[in-house]
Amino acid sequence: MAVATFAAGCFWGVQEAFSQVPGVRSTEAGYTGGHAPHPTYAEVCSGRTGHAEAVRVEYDPALVSYEQLLDVFFAIHDPTQVDRQGPDVGAQYRSAIFFHTPEQERAAREALARLAESGRLRRPPATQVVPAGEWWPAERYHQHYLRKQPHGACGGAASGRP
Repeated sequence: MAVATFAAGCFWGVQEAFSQVPGVRSTEAGYTGGHAPHPTYAEVCSGRTGHAEAVRVEYDPALVSYEQLLDVFFAIHDPTQVDRQGPDVGAQYRSAIFFHTPEQERAAREALARLAESGRLRRPPATQVVPAGEWWPAERYHQHYLRKQPHGACGGAASGRP
């Protein structure tokens, strides 16, 4: 198994999207990229911890490649928005790829460069490519939230809302 970590707005929709990918064994909503230990949802939402809402993806590289996960990542959100996705605003909703290996960093930077050069975007990508840091699982009620609350929603493309 391998691990990948992505931030693409509200983690509810991001987790649901990655959970549907064949070869993904598990997903976990959580917080990373900040400076405070053991952050809570309320603390992350305050903007004072520096964390992003993110999803940790455990996957089988024999069934799905990291490059395929990057394709999903770029398809489920607007990588040109800075510190927001749809109506969700704040640094906790930033677009970021948290790499775990040098190979993931290379693949992420190459995918981002291809996307920027593709002409598909109206603005330059704002996605950060940064080392994976300390991981803090989100509270239990956030895990697979959209499965538990089928009429729940969060902003951004991952939720299915424009």
